[in-house]
Amino acid sequence: MSDTEQTMSFWDHLEDLRKSIIRMILVLAGVAVVLFLLKGFLFDGIILGPSRADFPFYRLLGLDFSLPLVNLEVAAQFMIHMKVTFICALILTFPYIIYEIWRFIAPALYEREKKAVKGAFMFASLLFYAGVLVGYMIVFPVMLNFFADYQVSAAVPNTFSLSSYISLFSATVLAFGIVFEFPTVIVVLSVLGIVTRETLRSYRKHAICIILILAAIITPTGDPFSLMVCSVPLYLLYELSIFMCRKE
Repeated sequence: MSDTEQTMSFWDHLEDLRKSIIRMILVLAGVAVVLFLLKGFLFDGIILGPSRADFPFYRLLGLDFSLPLVNLEVAAQFMIHMKVTFICALILTFPYIIYEIWRFIAPALYEREKKAVKGAFMFASLLFYAGVLVGYMIVFPVMLNFFADYQVSAAVPNTFSLSSYISLFSATVLAFGIVFEFPTVIVVLSVLGIVTRETLRSYRKHAICIILILAAIITPTGDPFSLMVCSVPLYLLYELSIFMCRKE
């Protein structure tokens, strides 16, 4: 660290944090406004895609599936529009948010740590988008198929509301985006000397069991294909974490 970085006071760091937060909010708000105005493209082109029979995942597997949605509350569609706009803006601005976080913590690191952590932060955006894509293109359609066909009784038909669809959509896509950040976290912990490659290798069997359990929870259909579709990316993430982690 330089002398200037070492002599920065607590209030200097607090001011830097305030400026970073303001910049992130402004960028997020700007992107959200643009997306709000692109309602047709956002919903018909992307968000409601998995509810239609022409979605790539269904065509690839030869599934004839579509999910009619209804709105049950007066203000629900407007509130959903706002919610989806914010979530999509958050996804699009994720690389910038990562950049601002990096700018804030960089002065506190040594040069060796800076190089490793900077690479991890840059890779974080790619992993996040990969997770979002897996959640959107594969996992969410699998879950949608399962819940659409599941009934406790034939006397109770399924009618799905737009709000329940959006809630499941948001939770699934964001969850996979966050889960795919696991290698980034491991790299940072490795640089700090908390986790090593040998440690991860020694717990590989435990990790496989946890991954299979997690995949079974995420994809409750129970069929081997759905379990494999969800578990394989998670296992590859673990192996990637081992590869990126430093040796003892």
